[in-house]
Amino acid sequence: MTETAPAAPQKDHGRAGRDLPAAVGSAVVLIAAIIASLAFWKTAFMFIVAAAVVVAIWEMHRGFRAKSIDLPEQPLMVGGVIMVVVAYFYGTNALTTATAVTALVIMLWLLRRGVDGYVMNATASVFTLVYIPFLGSFVALLLAEGGATDFSRWDDGVKGIITFIAVTIASDIGGYVAGVLFGKHPMAPVISPKKSWEGFAGSTVFCVAAGWALVVYLLDGDWWVGVLLGLIAVVMATLGDLCESVIKRDLGIKDMSQVIPGHGGLMDRLDSLLATIAPIWLLLHNLVFS
Repeated sequence: MTETAPAAPQKDHGRAGRDLPAAVGSAVVLIAAIIASLAFWKTAFMFIVAAAVVVAIWEMHRGFRAKSIDLPEQPLMVGGVIMVVVAYFYGTNALTTATAVTALVIMLWLLRRGVDGYVMNATASVFTLVYIPFLGSFVALLLAEGGATDFSRWDDGVKGIITFIAVTIASDIGGYVAGVLFGKHPMAPVISPKKSWEGFAGSTVFCVAAGWALVVYLLDGDWWVGVLLGLIAVVMATLGDLCESVIKRDLGIKDMSQVIPGHGGLMDRLDSLLATIAPIWLLLHNLVFS
C-alpha cells in the first residue's frame, strides 16, 4: 500500500504575517527599479506604471473568477495603458475622456457574450477600471508636474513621486513596527485581524514625520502642508488596505497572486498607493506646485 506523504507544513511568520527576508528583498528590487527609472529618464517610470496596471488587472481578473465574474482583460488592459499615457502627456481632461471611452468600449465588448451575467461583469469591469487604471493614472499626472518632455532629473514631478512613495512606505513601516511590537487592539477584526489601533498610531507618527520632512526639505513647501499631507496619506493608506482586504474576503482568497515573494500579489502592495495618490496629487498640485 502506497503511503501518502504528509503535506509540508506552512511556515509560521508570527505576528508579522509575512516572510520578512523575502518581503525586504522584493521591496529593495522594486524600489531600485523605480529610483533608476526616475534618475536616468523619468518617462521610463511610466513603463513601470503601465506594467503595474496590466499585472493588477490580471490579478483582479484572476480573483473575480472565484465568484464566476469574468472581466474582459483585453479592453481593460489596453484602455488602462492608454489612460496612463494620455494622463502623462495631455493631463486631466484627456484622462477623463479616455476613462469614459474605455468604459463604453468595455460595455460594448461584453455584448458579444450575450445577456447572462452582463450586468455583473460590466459592473465589476467598470469598478476595476476606476480602481486600478484611473487611480493609477494620477501617478502620471503627478510625474507630469515637471513637464512630460522635461529631461531634468529632479523636477517637481520627480520630487512629487518620491514624496508620494516615501510617505506611503512610511505608513506601512510605521504600522508594521508598532503593530508587531505593541498591537493589542484590533482595528477591524472581521476585515483585517492583524491591523491594530497601535499600528495605526505608528503609521500616523511615521507618515506625518515623513510628510513634514519631505515637503519642507525636498519640495520647499510650508511645514503645515507636510503635516496635512502625512495625515491625509495615513488615513487613505489605511482605508485602501482595508478596502482591498474586504475585496479578498468577499472573493474568498488570501492573496491576489504570488507574483511578489513575501508580499503576495501586486495588488497587495498597490492598495495603499492607489488610495493615496489622488489626494496627494491634489494637495501638491494646489498647495506646493501652483
